Amino acid sequence: MEIILATATEPPPTVQQPSPLPRVFSLRFSGVGMWFAGLFFAFSLFPSLLPRAGYVQGVASGITIMIGYLIGVGIQTLWRYLQIPALPARPGKWLRIGAYAFLALTVVSAIWQYVGWQNEVRSIFDKPAISPTAWPVIVLVTVVVAALILIIARSLRKLAVFGTRLLGRILPPRLAQLISVGVIAALLWSLVTGVLVNAFFGGANAVFSVRDTATTEGTVETTSTVRSGGPDSLVSWESLGRKGRDFVGTGPTVEQINEFTGGGAKEPIRAYVGLDSEPTLQGRADLLLEELQRTGAFDREVLVVATTTGTGFLDPMAVDPVEYMWNGDTAIAGVQYSFLPSWISLLADQQAVKETSRTVFNTVHDYWSTLPEDARPDLYLYGLSLGSYGVESILTSISLVNEPIDGAFMSGPPFVNPLHDEIEGDRDPGSPAWLPEYEDGRTVQFTSSGSEIDEVLTTNWGPTRLVYLQHSSDPVVFFNQNLALEEPEWLLDGQRGPDIPEEMTWVPIVTMWQVALDLPAAGSVPIGHGHMYSPQSNAEAWAAMTQPPGWTSEQTKQLVTVMQAQGTAQ
Repeated sequence: MEIILATATEPPPTVQQPSPLPRVFSLRFSGVGMWFAGLFFAFSLFPSLLPRAGYVQGVASGITIMIGYLIGVGIQTLWRYLQIPALPARPGKWLRIGAYAFLALTVVSAIWQYVGWQNEVRSIFDKPAISPTAWPVIVLVTVVVAALILIIARSLRKLAVFGTRLLGRILPPRLAQLISVGVIAALLWSLVTGVLVNAFFGGANAVFSVRDTATTEGTVETTSTVRSGGPDSLVSWESLGRKGRDFVGTGPTVEQINEFTGGGAKEPIRAYVGLDSEPTLQGRADLLLEELQRTGAFDREVLVVATTTGTGFLDPMAVDPVEYMWNGDTAIAGVQYSFLPSWISLLADQQAVKETSRTVFNTVHDYWSTLPEDARPDLYLYGLSLGSYGVESILTSISLVNEPIDGAFMSGPPFVNPLHDEIEGDRDPGSPAWLPEYEDGRTVQFTSSGSEIDEVLTTNWGPTRLVYLQHSSDPVVFFNQNLALEEPEWLLDGQRGPDIPEEMTWVPIVTMWQVALDLPAAGSVPIGHGHMYSPQSNAEAWAAMTQPPGWTSEQTKQLVTVMQAQGTAQ
């Protein structure tokens, strides 16, 4: 018997392959995109207006790398869409070799010079030098920021592809793609400008409103009858807000002023109304006027209506000097309109500062205008940073035609200031963008240290005097969205200010991001640079504008020494 053994052939056991990573986490990249990413990384290392901490450089590099990558991918996509033929193999090969050799040299050169570039900026600002040990932080933050942006971008792309496929069942492919991308772009824009922005500002308000209830260490409740929040005041101490309490609870005393001037000083009047002092804007303005009337402010020689910064801050290095110069025969008044720091208020509270400035000024000015000219104080305006934006909104008031003020002092005017922008654009030929001259200085004077306008004391400056104090290294002043595509005049040869790094170079798109990232740090640099204005600069500007009788530049120097000894000036 023949036995036939039949064997069944069984398939080999399958080896389970690991599932591929989702495309959003894929390590596959566009070659053209990577080339532009590398180039933009090198550009991101160029110096800007302010010294950069390692983590700030990492954020700048991460954002800039992804901008470069997006540009490269966009060029590659457009090339394919237009069906432009690729270069022949041999020329294409040599072009790639040349391009990557150029990229390698550029990146290595930028990395090699980065520490030197940053130390050049740091030497201008009298900050300690850095060493190559800063690189680990820079690399780590760069990678994290770039990876996050890449994941978000790929997720949006995946969503767009899904939408295109879905719509492609009922629409032509191109139309489906256009609608899908358009809808996602619109939703993204709404999310960023609506939900995220509102959440950011809401969170910021919550955080800073809590801080506003605190009192700065060293600030004590005033016992003066000529200060808001003191005895007989119509405004409670608690309602002033943190910066309002700082303003009325500090400042030069009669004894300190007498010691400086030789005697005869009056106690300076400081009137202030906080956001919690009255529920309505007009109510706060009326309350301020009542405080000024109560304290006798309209019987003083000088009345300063000050527009605060976002937090309600009035800079002691700016307001104290005028009280010394006029032997205390002054009144300074301000109203809070926000809890937020100026760099946030710049985006959120432009309308609030404009409305507050105009309402407060009109209320005070209307009363001041009813007083006899020879029996009322000289009226001046003052604003630092966003406060200067409020001052500019007052300067356009029609009420100034018949009853003009005596002057306005605007320090660190932000890039949103329309009048500042207009004057800079129409400046006299030959004057630099960072320190313009306008109509031979008959109405407006620009200064970076105060000393530039000393000679105005003996020239024919008009009856209404405007002063802008600005540093060439202040990003709050010189940031502009146009930096993305247009080289600013203040970076041109012959136009650069004294504290702009020689190696700072304009690069399309990149420079805008660099200066934007300088904004939050503008108030954290040494006095005399960035957004930190010195008591001497402020004092010289006040002296030139208000012209106290017998005041000399030597007294300005002595005043700064006194303020430094008292701890007002740093």
